[in-house]
Amino acid sequence: MKVKKQRIIFGYILLELILLNLAMLISLWIKTNVWSEWPEERLNQFLAEDFIPLALIYNISWILIVLLNGNADHYVYNSLGKRLRDLAVNSFILLGMSSTVILLLSLHKNPLTILIGPIVIFAGLNLISFLILNRLFGKNQKQKNFGLNLLVLGAGKSGKQVLNFTQQNQHLGYKVVGFLDDHYPRNNGINLLGGIEDLNSILDTQPVDEIVITLPATEKEGIKSAIQAADYRGIRVNIVPEYPELDNERYESYQLGPMPVLQLKQTPLDHFENFMLKKIFDTLFALAFLIFFSPVFAAIAIMIKLNSKGPVFYKPVRKGEAGGNFVCYKFRTMYVDQSKFAGMKSTTKDDPRITKVGKFLRRTSLDEIPQFINVLKGDMSVVGPRPHRLNLNDEFQATVDKYMIRQYVKPGITGWAQVNGWRGPTETEEQKLGRATHDLWYVENWSFWLDIKIIWLTVFGKEVHNNAF
Repeated sequence: MKVKKQRIIFGYILLELILLNLAMLISLWIKTNVWSEWPEERLNQFLAEDFIPLALIYNISWILIVLLNGNADHYVYNSLGKRLRDLAVNSFILLGMSSTVILLLSLHKNPLTILIGPIVIFAGLNLISFLILNRLFGKNQKQKNFGLNLLVLGAGKSGKQVLNFTQQNQHLGYKVVGFLDDHYPRNNGINLLGGIEDLNSILDTQPVDEIVITLPATEKEGIKSAIQAADYRGIRVNIVPEYPELDNERYESYQLGPMPVLQLKQTPLDHFENFMLKKIFDTLFALAFLIFFSPVFAAIAIMIKLNSKGPVFYKPVRKGEAGGNFVCYKFRTMYVDQSKFAGMKSTTKDDPRITKVGKFLRRTSLDEIPQFINVLKGDMSVVGPRPHRLNLNDEFQATVDKYMIRQYVKPGITGWAQVNGWRGPTETEEQKLGRATHDLWYVENWSFWLDIKIIWLTVFGKEVHNNAF
């Protein structure tokens, strides 16, 4: 199955390179009408001096984009939405890379004029070819000589998921010829060919290209004999672990020396490219914010000093990534003799501990500005679950299921819970569950565009300032 997948990806990438060059020819033909107006000598000069260098830049840039992407599943799985999203992002990166190289090599004074057209045409041709090929492969799947015949060992939940996957992704060419299992009746709605002991006879009589084993780990002898039978005939084996307790869990497999390992609770930020993207964005955004709003920073500090005695900053200890503690910077909003209790008690409406300036800072969330220093230090992120007080963190841990998963990522200045109105008191079970549920959803569904959306809603959303007191 893996070899099949690699061939499909290679075929799509090769097609994309052809479409990329075709798009550039079409764009240049439209722009200059070279084929009808230019003499042969000028056309040869154009190809040698203009088209070929640009084509090299295009093709090398696209190959680098594909290789550095690290995940080419959008070429394989029949998801139009993911295809559109990845095509848009990669086309934008192609525009940036090509423009940069063209400017550095002084090939053109204004590269955007010669790049936008080809990229738009390429994106259109790419999408059309994707739709046509998916439809074509879906029809060809019904032909007997197309694709791979799979024999599934194990008719449990994982086995049925394999069948559902092949039916939903017919363009891949996989076909389940049947199941072998010792514990399920033949009338359970699937093509059950027999038990595990029938494997040898099935392999001798049925056209099987690969075996998929979905048996539970307790079926050691059955798994071992199946692998031996497949090796004897040169048939590839794929193993899908059957762990009922891992249902609906996100996990990823990797090799630890000679041992295959499943790491549970996988999140998007566990992938290096996502981690780097978020880290670079956090650093640049925090640095730009502190520089641009430095006059506001200074003005707030002066207002705090004039309004009440005490330091400008309030520095409570908060829980961070992986359960570590860090000093969180905030503008002081309470009277100095009351601030020491702030770390143990939530604020309430018209709280007498809060200064006049503090009320304004809290209502507008300006008291959080110093936390951009925490972002630069690496303690926090611009977007993430809000860091809780230590005693509140312990309370959530004891009462909310899977709450500590939020510590897989760095806490944020703003977060998904806050922009959805779950800010302020956490006295009721509904308030606790609402905040925790939104935090966990963010951790499991992170994307760069989700961070951008949260930042936008933090500034312009209606819910973010609810319960801000």
